[in-house]
Amino acid sequence: MPLEELRALLARHVRPDWTTAIDGVLVSKVDRPDPPAPSMSGTVLAVIAQGAKRLALGDRVYEYGPGQYLVASVDLPVTGQFIQAGPEHPALGFGLTLEPSAVAELLLQAGPGQTSRGAGAPSGIAVSDASPALLDAVVRLLRLLDEPRDRAVLAPLIKREILWRLITGEQGATVRQLGLADSSLSHVSRAVRWIREHFAEPFRVEDVARMSGMSVSAFYRNFQAVTAMSPIQFQKQIRLQEARLLLATHPGDVTGVGQRVGYDNPSQFSREYRRRFGAPPSRDAARLRDAARGPAGVLDPVRAP
Repeated sequence: MPLEELRALLARHVRPDWTTAIDGVLVSKVDRPDPPAPSMSGTVLAVIAQGAKRLALGDRVYEYGPGQYLVASVDLPVTGQFIQAGPEHPALGFGLTLEPSAVAELLLQAGPGQTSRGAGAPSGIAVSDASPALLDAVVRLLRLLDEPRDRAVLAPLIKREILWRLITGEQGATVRQLGLADSSLSHVSRAVRWIREHFAEPFRVEDVARMSGMSVSAFYRNFQAVTAMSPIQFQKQIRLQEARLLLATHPGDVTGVGQRVGYDNPSQFSREYRRRFGAPPSRDAARLRDAARGPAGVLDPVRAP
């Protein structure tokens, strides 16, 4: 069974930093559930071989387990939590970074039939059952970790096959738009990137819509469809996640951290931080220091997304 072999390959090749000898491929193993943790999704395919994960994006909640996959076509602020993981049955996952250029190349080769546009932007995150063909391709890619002589030649070919299975699969609309330069998703991605790079600055939604090449009404509608948030809510998520990272290294400067991420009002910063992370900045900073004494956390195909 492909899923059984996938579990064995993932368990055998997991490393402390989750990387592999194949560029863009991650494997992970997590042996305990943990509290909800914020992170950025990246643009990825994540396949669960064992265990289960719950992921929240705005007011949307996604769950995926053995034999299911998640695709994230935009780098979004998410909160993830294991709901099934333990020492005897750890969560095991495969991840593949999705490159827009690789998707675009496949779409050009396939012709106009694979580049049709829907009525609007799809959600930036989606979950589906993995087809036997997709699981088989993932297994064959991981087998190359045991075959260094064949890896350089065959890994790019199997990555293309995996992309093709996604493009022609149930969540093909989400993946296809990743490679279309003039798609609604690409316009929203441009706005997401700008907000992430300028998160500490105030902005007018009208200006970001114009920069993205969309009318204000279309921008609002498509941004909400992709991110499950308004542009202002999205900026707030990015600000608070950045603040949490800064507090890990500057725990005694709560006011300064708040100002660096764009909050002029310390009480507003503390209030919104507590609402997001469940504790005021100073207390959460102490918790982060304690956690930092353990193994360092990283993004991976089970942990994020």
